[in-house]
Amino acid sequence: MSPVTAGVLQLLALIAVLALAYRPLGDHMARVYTSEKHYKPEKWIYKAIGANPNAEMHWPAYLRAVLAFSAVGVLFLYGIQRLQGSLPGSLGFVSIDPDQAFNTAASFVANTNWQSYYGEQAMGHVVQTGGLAVQNFVSAAVGMAVAVALVRGFARSRTGELGNFWSDLVRGTLRILLPISVIGALVLVACGVIQNFAGIHEVGQFMGGSRQWNGGAAASQEVIKELGTNGGGYFNANSAHPFENPTPFSNLFEIFLILLIPFALTRTFGRMVGNLRQGYAILATMGIIWIGFTALMMWTEFAHHGPAFDVAGGAMEGKETRFGIGGSSIFAVATTLTSTGAVNSFHSSYTGFGGGIAMLGMQLGEIAPGGVGSGLYGMLIMAIIAVFIAGLMVGRTPEYLGKKIGTREIKLAACYILVTPALVLCFTAAAMALPTPGNSITNSGAHGFSEILYAYTSGANNNGSAFAGLNADTQWFNSTIGIAMLFGRFLPMVFVLALAGSLAEQKPIPETAGTLRTDKPLYAGLLVGTIVIITGLTYFPALALGPLAEGLAS
Repeated sequence: MSPVTAGVLQLLALIAVLALAYRPLGDHMARVYTSEKHYKPEKWIYKAIGANPNAEMHWPAYLRAVLAFSAVGVLFLYGIQRLQGSLPGSLGFVSIDPDQAFNTAASFVANTNWQSYYGEQAMGHVVQTGGLAVQNFVSAAVGMAVAVALVRGFARSRTGELGNFWSDLVRGTLRILLPISVIGALVLVACGVIQNFAGIHEVGQFMGGSRQWNGGAAASQEVIKELGTNGGGYFNANSAHPFENPTPFSNLFEIFLILLIPFALTRTFGRMVGNLRQGYAILATMGIIWIGFTALMMWTEFAHHGPAFDVAGGAMEGKETRFGIGGSSIFAVATTLTSTGAVNSFHSSYTGFGGGIAMLGMQLGEIAPGGVGSGLYGMLIMAIIAVFIAGLMVGRTPEYLGKKIGTREIKLAACYILVTPALVLCFTAAAMALPTPGNSITNSGAHGFSEILYAYTSGANNNGSAFAGLNADTQWFNSTIGIAMLFGRFLPMVFVLALAGSLAEQKPIPETAGTLRTDKPLYAGLLVGTIVIITGLTYFPALALGPLAEGLAS
């Protein structure tokens, strides 16, 4: 079987299993977020934190709860990193430096999981399991809660109430993320992913010396790392490490976990607004972009240019022979079109156009299918923009799901889509203009510029992957990328929740013969075009200086 055929078959198998899980999981999540019943463990948590799960919140209260919970998470994670040297289970590792501790705390709370450290050489069991893994669960649950609040804004009318954040947070964690993670961890352990609390031990002789590795609860962290679109690896090599991702089957299973909830949330959306066809339209848009990007990535990496590529079967530099070009390309697109950031190959060694495809996937806003929760609300923002553009074209007041898209709604949507480009381009410009940050660049020319652009694109879009040629463990990059991650995560949430409150207060508009049908293929095509054009106009000059210039020169 040729490598191309193997890659295509993997993609088809992935689509098949995602299709099988789509309906049951999407319906289950809709029941979770609309149920009025509270289970005993949930009641214990509400009592412990002093929350009333039945109290409805308007958008300012919902936002305050999101920000307060996340702020506590940053402080807690920062604190245990700074105290690691005094904690049990530290494996002898010292406490983390202040700038790196801030960067890591901001990263995991913001669902970015950017890592400027070697996991197996810096973090002990307590920080990994009690700090980072916990944030993998709750940061994902926060994103899902905000998405559900926006969906309620479309579904409700004449009220500003968006539900209860604490209830959404707890239910998302206990009823969705935790059960799937338990099953997924068992699958990964069966595949060979390690799960222990062993200390540092020698694993063999390499080049005349011994090599040491520490054990860890890798399987339990790996599953939520992918399921929650987090991305932070237990080991520095991330999902290229055999302790995290040992076989081609585990590789495909991890990709399945990455895409599972973001795609299924479109059915949850359709179910909660009472129109499944609207959910299918969003799903189709996401699917078209994802399949298109995957095909482009596989084409660029399989393209042969010279005898070395002919012998290897494509651009194998930086890729695991266990997975090949097909498995690596599918993984790279899945992780950059979501907010996962996990890697099973070295993105910096991809072809010029291949690295550009990964970067562009993040610059779209990671909405195809995007992160857990963040992908859905990002796509709904784009849907509102597309409806507005269509309204301008035909001279009608734009409407979406029976809600009028007026001046306030468009301003909030516009602010949402401007946040991350502003962070990415301003920080990239500053890093290139100042003398010190440039010393961290490994490569010169267009590829060196791409390293900087990729880093801030990844941070501001809450992805977490890297070109890895950049030395990001400096005070400048730890601080600025940390700031980009926090603003890139929580400032858009302000506009999303304000938009949800505005929509929930409206009176529904009855559908007429002139209403734009947003559940038809024509609208899905318009939405795809809107996404590509907006991103292209925003990032094309920067892409032309980096990956496009490199690709055309090779």
